Amino acid sequence: MTAKPRRDFWQIWNLSFGFLGIQFALALQNSDLSRIFQTLGASIDEIPALWIAAPFTGLLLQPIVGYFSDRTWGRLGRRRPYLLIGAALSALALIIMCNATALWVAAAALWLLDGAINVSMGPIRALVGDELPPEQHAAGFAMQTFFIGAGAVVGSLLPWMLAFAGVHNSAPHGQIPDTVKLAFYIGAVAMLCTLGWTVFRTREYPPAVLAAFDEVAAASRASATVAPPLRRSSIAPMALGIGLLLLVAITRADPQLYLLGGGILAYGLVLFAAGESRSRNLLTVIITDLHDMPAGMRRLAVVQVFSWFALFAMWTYTTAAVTAFHFGATDPQSEAYNNGANWAGVLFAAYNGFAMLAAMFIPGLSARFGLRLTHLVNLLCGGLGLLSIMAIHDPVWLLLSMVGVGLAWASILTVPYALLSDAVPAGKMGAYIGIFNFFIVIPQLLAASVLGFLVKTFFADAPIYGLAIGGVSMLLAGLFTLRIPERSSAAILRATGVAPGKA
Repeated sequence: MTAKPRRDFWQIWNLSFGFLGIQFALALQNSDLSRIFQTLGASIDEIPALWIAAPFTGLLLQPIVGYFSDRTWGRLGRRRPYLLIGAALSALALIIMCNATALWVAAAALWLLDGAINVSMGPIRALVGDELPPEQHAAGFAMQTFFIGAGAVVGSLLPWMLAFAGVHNSAPHGQIPDTVKLAFYIGAVAMLCTLGWTVFRTREYPPAVLAAFDEVAAASRASATVAPPLRRSSIAPMALGIGLLLLVAITRADPQLYLLGGGILAYGLVLFAAGESRSRNLLTVIITDLHDMPAGMRRLAVVQVFSWFALFAMWTYTTAAVTAFHFGATDPQSEAYNNGANWAGVLFAAYNGFAMLAAMFIPGLSARFGLRLTHLVNLLCGGLGLLSIMAIHDPVWLLLSMVGVGLAWASILTVPYALLSDAVPAGKMGAYIGIFNFFIVIPQLLAASVLGFLVKTFFADAPIYGLAIGGVSMLLAGLFTLRIPERSSAAILRATGVAPGKA
């Protein structure tokens, strides 16, 4: 048996370059989509419902794409066909969205864009796990994080830069400004070019070769847990979901809690359906893999839940917290509020920029201190960064808070995937990365269900406490990192056939 050969810097660059376009498109979506919806007539209370497309699309689509990409092989290989399909559909969605003249067209384009991005995102993550040896996983995912940071900064600032260059930043009622249109056209080109570069500058191992490589690392991989029968496992979530829905209805609690109860009930129903199936199909394979997750992945999932709950709190409450707490404004029409909202945009660009820089150091730190300790320290920095926003009153100094958030963001986008790649078989890399997305999406849906209730009930609707809850959640994520098993450097070397201490 042989080990995967190491790849040089430019080969890792080529594997990861497509993420620049993916994040470019996501940044345009995050920074300009609400603006498009409002331009086309959406009210403020309608916007969250329109945005729900993003997490639900990822929840449904990524495991399906992962399942099929594990079973694909053709002239373009295993993962690369999905990169091309995702790039083409994303470019089309961006063009439709920025030319929409009706709200329903923009909403439909959002579903298409999120679906297309999810077609590409899982396979490009899996490509790093497929092609790099274990000791280079951190470097591969750190390179992706670098491109994520670069794409986020440029994509977020692009409409502002175009306006500064003289492109019209306003338009007649019901029409989308030229700055937004041109930015979306540039994003479409970026998706096609960057993912096209990864597709045509990368070669994949055939399935038989990849399986042989996988046998080398199998001895040191965490063992899987034994899953209970699916039908029996479905009883508790169905009962809990129904009970929560009835409780919310009887007590007339926050309607957002219906989302939590409905999600738990839906999970139980899916388990029951998979348990009732008498054939091996897409649903049964995904659900069985979910229950048969290796022990390392199961513990890593807990870290992800607390990490992404914290991130959703930050994305949801930063603008409101900065405008109210640091600029003393709650009226969206006031000059102070808009100055605060602009500064919140700067803070978002700043943490992505800091993450881009931090990504350069994660491979070296993880090689010296281990992936687990590196992730622990970075998450603690992120949690303290979010909590420090309450203690800082000069908004300029919030840039210091964003350093901690940037370290955590870089680590969240890098280290869990390196740990995951060590924990799961190569033959199911795509499926497990798709399943891993559950633990990104579910905490966001959970946060959407309970954060508003918590802030309203216990903190008198003061948004700064939403960030505090996020900070505590990030600290808990760091502490749960200590439970994750990690292969030592010596174990990795033994698995690849190299004696420790020898080149």
